[in-house]
This record gives sequence, C-alpha cells and structure tokens, in this order.
Amino acid sequence: MTEQTARLETQVAELTRERDHLRAIVDILQEISSSLHFVDILQSISRKMGEAFGLDRCSIFLAGEHSEVRLVASYEDPGIRNLVVDLDRYPELKRAFESGETVFVPDALNDAAFASVRDQLIERNVRSIVVVPIRWRTDTIGAIFLRTERDATPFSDLDVRFCQMVADLTVKALRNAHRFEALMRNASAQPARQRQSELQRVALVAFMRRLLDRFATSEDHMWSETLLPKASDEELERLVSVAMQVIDEEAKG
Repeated sequence: MTEQTARLETQVAELTRERDHLRAIVDILQEISSSLHFVDILQSISRKMGEAFGLDRCSIFLAGEHSEVRLVASYEDPGIRNLVVDLDRYPELKRAFESGETVFVPDALNDAAFASVRDQLIERNVRSIVVVPIRWRTDTIGAIFLRTERDATPFSDLDVRFCQMVADLTVKALRNAHRFEALMRNASAQPARQRQSELQRVALVAFMRRLLDRFATSEDHMWSETLLPKASDEELERLVSVAMQVIDEEAKG
C-alpha cells in the first residue's frame, strides 16, 4: 500500500510539473507576442523560466563575432546585458556551443567535468545545471543556461524537454524580431531613397532643359524648325502633349 501511495504521489508530482510547464509556455508565448525587440524577448524568457523553476540563475547567451559569447539576458540580474563571457569558466556552456547538444548535469559537484571548478560550485551552492543550445538551421546561435541550488529540486528529464521546447520558441521569436527590425530599418531608409530619386530626376530634367535651350538658341538652329512641314510640327506638338500626360500619370504613383 505504501509503495502504491508513493507511486501515486510521484505521478501527481509529474502531472503538477507538466501543468506548471504548460502554464509557463503560455506565459512565454504571451510575453514574446507582445514585443518584437529581441532584448525584451530574451529577458522575458529568462524571467519566466526563472520563476517557473525557482532558479538561482537563468541566463541567455548569444554567439557574437570572432567566437565571442555574450550574456544578453539574466533572470537574477536584469541589468546585465551584452556582457562578453569567458567560456573557460563555464565548461558546460562551452560544451553546448561546441557540440550543439543539450548539456544536463544532475549533480555538478560530483561530475568529473567540473573537477577544476568544484570549489567555485561549492561557494555558489550549485546542484543541477542545464544548458540548452538555441539553434538556427545547423548553427548554434545561443544557449539557455539554468542552474539550481543544492537545496532545490533537481532538474528531471521532463524539465530538460521543457527547456528544449522553450529554446525552439526562442529561435522562432528571434527570427521574427530580426525580420521586424530589418523591416523597420528599410522603412526608415525608404524616405531618404525616395528623396534621392526625386533629386536625381530633377537634376536630369534640368540638365536636358538647359541642353535643349542651349541647342535651340544657337544661331545654326534658331530658324531650323521653320523648315518642318506643318503636319510634322502638329505631330510633334501632339507627341509632346501625350508625353506630358504620361509623365503626369507616372507622378501620381
């Protein structure tokens, strides 16, 4: 009976955890749908995940130029943004960026990979670590870093799958934000391009007018139009009128 009760309690705990995950997903979707600026999106995601797990740390990193990795959003300190980090101090983060695969460390203190930084982990009271890469096509463009303290509930496989789902949502949100910001840049540049095109047309018309004026007023050509038959003169007038109508219509857009 005790074993059955324990099994039921485990199932209830898992269902409760899944419910919390679904709530967090809904909250994240609502947050990222209300903004199209990538910094705000990443900060919202780190905050929601930190709250969902009760973490002591949740950070989002993005790859920069020349193999740099920058901390761009932080749950524990929202004021930290665009900070270059030393990957040698974070072997789990380095592994995620290099392999493009999720790094799950249930107990960091007893993991051989963290032997060189064990004293720092003890000082920071670290227990579980999850690093989920943010991938776009075949490239790792970032990572979500989560960490729990020693007295907190350790991450489970279910939690890891939830983090991977959030990473997928993150890359889609970043892609939409990138498209939006590119669109805004193009829109702000459009009036300048239109103004430049208008000035080019004015300069071209001014040049042609002056060239024709200079040509028509020269002594060799002042009397030349009188040599045209009346029918040709009338046809030229008609063509000029048609051309001006076409120009007027084009100017309306």
